[in-house]
Amino acid sequence: MDAERERPEPAEQQEEAALRSDTGRAVGFSDAVFAIIITLLVLDLRTPEVPPGGLLHALLDQWPVYLAYVTSYLYVAVNWLNHKGTFHRIRCTDRGLHWFNLGVLFSVALLPFVTAVVSRAVQSGDRFDERVAVALYGLVGVVLSAAWLGLYHHLNRHRDLLQAHTSPRFFAVERLRAVLGIVLYAAAGMVGWLVSVPVALVVFLLLPLFYGLSSNGFYDLRRRVRRHR
Repeated sequence: MDAERERPEPAEQQEEAALRSDTGRAVGFSDAVFAIIITLLVLDLRTPEVPPGGLLHALLDQWPVYLAYVTSYLYVAVNWLNHKGTFHRIRCTDRGLHWFNLGVLFSVALLPFVTAVVSRAVQSGDRFDERVAVALYGLVGVVLSAAWLGLYHHLNRHRDLLQAHTSPRFFAVERLRAVLGIVLYAAAGMVGWLVSVPVALVVFLLLPLFYGLSSNGFYDLRRRVRRHR
């Protein structure tokens, strides 16, 4: 009796089926958002206004801007690769998946803002501002990793959305990557706040490299590691 009571009514099933769609619109919209975010990152690179003869010194003084740009560009690129790899395994979308996808895009869209905050704080040389900026960058990394965790968890619970070739355990394992991101970005932010801003900046630069290598999932990373043994 309980199982019959929990079973959706035919009308509810029809409504749920009607709300499902292919991934084309979600992928197209997401790619447009990623393109805008990359463009916003570039806008923080400005030509310095200096008197004749001072250009080289002024360009070198802007090294925090370049470092922040490279770090965030890699981070956005890795998120795009993750997004591409994820939706390659999705057959159709539902309303919950759209919301989780929008959560990921919301978090990635924070990167141009926090990148500008970090570069200007490091340029100013004020230690307290640097610590605040680095902690803020770590917080954004935590929020973004949590957004991916929600997306992966939703896909793990709704395996009927997935392509037939997708391993049933794929997104269950991918949740570990997201949890690892939460821990590492939180740790880097704490290191920047309590110990050393340069160390935190190095960690922020290295983390996208790891996620780039594993952007197609831990399964693919393990396969490539075995190949090189």
